[in-house]
Amino acid sequence: MAILKHISSKNADYGAAEQYLLFQHDEFTMKPVFDENGRLIPREDYRLSALNCNGEDFAVACMRANLRYGKNQKREDVKSHHYIISFDPRDGTDNGLTADRAQELGERFCKEHFPGHQALVCTHADGHNHSGNIHVHIVINSLRIEEVPFLPYMERPADTREGCKHRCTDAAMRYFKSEVMELCHREGLYQIDLLNGSKNRITDREYWARKKGQLALDEKNAPMIADGITPRQTKFDTDKDRLRQTIRKALATAASYEEFSALLSREGVSVKESRGRLSYLTPDRTKPITARKLGDDFDRAAVLAVLEQNAARAAPQPEAIEEYPDSIKSRLQAAKARQNAPKQDGVQRLVDIQKKLSEGKGRGYEQWAKIHNLKQAAKTLSVYQEYGFSSPEELDAALTAAYGEFDTLSAELKELETTLWEKKELQRKVLAYAKTKPTREGLKQMKSEKARAAYRQHNESDFIIAEAAARYFKAHGITKLPNRKALQAEIERLTVRHNASYNEYREKKERVKELQTVKRNIDQMLRRSEPQRGRRQELDR
Repeated sequence: MAILKHISSKNADYGAAEQYLLFQHDEFTMKPVFDENGRLIPREDYRLSALNCNGEDFAVACMRANLRYGKNQKREDVKSHHYIISFDPRDGTDNGLTADRAQELGERFCKEHFPGHQALVCTHADGHNHSGNIHVHIVINSLRIEEVPFLPYMERPADTREGCKHRCTDAAMRYFKSEVMELCHREGLYQIDLLNGSKNRITDREYWARKKGQLALDEKNAPMIADGITPRQTKFDTDKDRLRQTIRKALATAASYEEFSALLSREGVSVKESRGRLSYLTPDRTKPITARKLGDDFDRAAVLAVLEQNAARAAPQPEAIEEYPDSIKSRLQAAKARQNAPKQDGVQRLVDIQKKLSEGKGRGYEQWAKIHNLKQAAKTLSVYQEYGFSSPEELDAALTAAYGEFDTLSAELKELETTLWEKKELQRKVLAYAKTKPTREGLKQMKSEKARAAYRQHNESDFIIAEAAARYFKAHGITKLPNRKALQAEIERLTVRHNASYNEYREKKERVKELQTVKRNIDQMLRRSEPQRGRRQELDR
């Protein structure tokens, strides 16, 4: 799944950002790594491009712009913003994502969402610990050098003006996350819901503390492992990890908030509720840790929901119903086994060996094809039995049903995409119309017809935009413009629904593909067995 991170920098040395992108840095200290001759070591594989720099070096172009507009001259000013889009490691093998394609997506994302900013877009083909996840760095000068359209994440007229600065607000990050989700869906990449938090929230500080602690623990255990001694601890846990474990242990048995608080107190942890939010104080700290920093599983709503479930389980239960008949029970167990079984490599189609030999394939290919067909025939029969089919007719019926479900979901997904596109188009028109409001108000202040004509001619572009938006509203029967925040919230909800529907769509598509392959293989195996059965009957006669 792709994730989005943001880092703001007050460093006036714009060249440091480019140096980080081009040369290797220590992942703990973030300092550059030098070779034995004291020279910087270039990164092994990267793509780099600069936008809106007019052929100049990124650092020089940014400093020129800052001097021209008199901005970013103070120590406390945010000089640049660094956005990182990290793709799922599986996208490379499963969805054909390459560094060149990721670079193209990053450049497009930058042009669409950070217009008017000088920017560096750099793609690295590998992440920390050689995890294989391709990720794109987008570094922009906080200063805007061009007038830009009013984008959905912007809140003030200054957010569009030349010479003003970029602001990364909470609303802007939600918008950027929804756009990353839509980008992944559009490109057929793995994606999760970025808008509704996570069960265990790991901050950058905790991530690096865990990595450093694990490295120190591994170094400490190395001599013991070399002597054949099993270390007592092999996994490093941060303070927050241990707190999460303590809270989950208390939640596993508590049936009320009072009992939950008492169980935590025995472990030296005090829980406090303030303004509808929970925070947890451990004995070694003076400042409590908020539930928001631990994850969504530890906030007030999630904790109360678990306690309510525990109380319901502890309540007297009605008499047990009669057990399922054996026929139903066996099907349920088979379905559960299929659901819990680890997903193996998919079934592949059988090779028509005679056809390939007639096309000029040699004996080496024939030997490979025979082994391939044997393996795929075994996989086909295994899948056939796992689904519980007893005849080819049942397989045909299952494939027809899967086709139907896939077509229905595909139609729903297309309808949802159309609705989402229409909402975004409406949002663009509303934002464009709102941006021209000062110009339209200025026309009303003109006293004479001559002054109004001159004013319209001077602001012709704004009136063209406003009239186009007005025609759009009239064509769609919109008499009252929607609230911009409510419209953005609705787009985010549709994006989340689209995310879930798209993941289900992929699952249905894989099921149809698997059933199609199984059916083709079964039909081919039956056709091959018919001549052999006929020859046996002739011999028996």
